[in-house]
Amino acid sequence: MAVPIDPTSAAFLYAENRQMPMHVGGLQLFEKPEGAPQDYVREIYEQMSQAQDVAPLFLKRPTRGVTTAGQWVWTPDDDFDLEYHFRHSALPEPGRVRELLELCSRLHSTRLARERPLWEAHLIEGMQDGRVALYTKLHHSLVDGVSAMRLLQSVMSTDPDRRDMAPMWAQRPAARTRKAQAEAERSIGSIPLDAFRTALGITADAAGLPGALVKTLLHGVRNETSALSLYAPRTMFNTTITGSRRFAAQDWPLERLRAIGKASGTTLNDVVLAMCSGAIRSYLLEQEALPDSGLVAMVPVGLNAKQAGSASGAGGNAVGAVMVKLGTELADPADRLASIHRSMVTGKQALSSMTPMQITAMTALGMAPSIVIPALRLGGLIRPPFNLIISNVPGPRKPQYLNGARMTGTYPLSIPINGMALNITCNSYVDDMCFGLTGCRRSVPSLQRLLTHLDDEVAALEKAAGVA
Repeated sequence: MAVPIDPTSAAFLYAENRQMPMHVGGLQLFEKPEGAPQDYVREIYEQMSQAQDVAPLFLKRPTRGVTTAGQWVWTPDDDFDLEYHFRHSALPEPGRVRELLELCSRLHSTRLARERPLWEAHLIEGMQDGRVALYTKLHHSLVDGVSAMRLLQSVMSTDPDRRDMAPMWAQRPAARTRKAQAEAERSIGSIPLDAFRTALGITADAAGLPGALVKTLLHGVRNETSALSLYAPRTMFNTTITGSRRFAAQDWPLERLRAIGKASGTTLNDVVLAMCSGAIRSYLLEQEALPDSGLVAMVPVGLNAKQAGSASGAGGNAVGAVMVKLGTELADPADRLASIHRSMVTGKQALSSMTPMQITAMTALGMAPSIVIPALRLGGLIRPPFNLIISNVPGPRKPQYLNGARMTGTYPLSIPINGMALNITCNSYVDDMCFGLTGCRRSVPSLQRLLTHLDDEVAALEKAAGVA
């Protein structure tokens, strides 16, 4: 039975081309349980391949033609082949993390075949240290990054002795899994539409939108960050990209980052942004491409709707985006961190004074140029709305196990787009902050150098904050 694809999810299909594969991904690393046999990975692969009933999310594929009046619809794949979607791979020697990241870079560069359901999973062995990797990619028309993470978490357990966990594509009756799959079914694209449908029926919210718009525009004109940026410089990241990807990943102890925040009176997210700011500054200096004015990052934020002054005081959470001045023009790491903190406070205060509908509208306003400029091929003529996206997603606080294998790290892979060649996404996991950097291989040369600069920046921030 054909099901219409909502307009925003369909937009990811329309926008996709050879240069811009529109899928999100994830890389998880696992430590084999004690006493695991030599063919442990093969056993896990065969066990995960035995799923008889596949969840509807993993069976549907996009279709359009004369019968659908040219519109995209979801149809079930009557010739579903699990062996195509779930693959067993091995790294070439010597099996370092470098070889793993190179493999993930290649896998993340290729588009998902639209003749089939839009997902793949690769179980990877051959790592020098004996760990096992799982790389997964799902099209953004199916799920957003947060939903994908929840879906992966739903098939893991905090019990190291549990061995009956089914793979993420298996149909399961468990309430937790049903909820995760239902959330994944609702692409992030549907959330703004739902918000508009609800909010447009509320007279007070609709009446307050012009005032919120004026405030946002004033912040933008004054170069004060809010949901809209008018002062992002042109950089080497803001160019036409190719379809080739480079992925780099590493983690840092949360204890170190929190200590910097505590000593400097800033938040954990501020410290993460300061790490990125310093790393990008060092990288652009190496490339002799650092602009005189500071870069601007689009940063998704969750706002506690119960906080004082929030217009959405009925409870729950609102999600918006803040355009953050990264302070890359500042040489001192303490100055960069202070600038980022002020920028985040200003942006959050601006959003917290709005209703959910107004936040959605302002976020859409801030994001629109990043879509329109590449579409109209105006990238070389006008300033970009922002220079890159940096997002920080909270992850599990307890160790997770996949049929006895302990997850030691989880790293997100995201979507570079024309005019935005670099994306930095990170998520916390137990005691670490795991960074995933995804970029166009040609537009962001030697992307892995950013990992070294991130590490250097942690040390520089510790010294500046007096915790080194």
